[in-house]
Amino acid sequence: MSTVLKNFDTWKKFLGERVKHAEKAGFSEDAIANLAYEIGGFLEDKVDPQNDSNRALKELWDVGDESERKAIARLMVKLAKKNA
Repeated sequence: MSTVLKNFDTWKKFLGERVKHAEKAGFSEDAIANLAYEIGGFLEDKVDPQNDSNRALKELWDVGDESERKAIARLMVKLAKKNA
């Protein structure tokens, strides 16, 4: 996992593949976005960003309120799907 986190393009592709799998398993877009929000919270607490792009996302996450964080999570899902 740490290798995936070091390169932002690899991270987007990794997330995109997971989003595609979730869709195939029948998860709704809202369920995927909610899961992305929960993962964002976990990453905030447990993972030190490994590159400038992830650090910028963490800084945005840190200053955002709940609705803004949910918007970031939805945007990350969209970005990941585009890069799968």
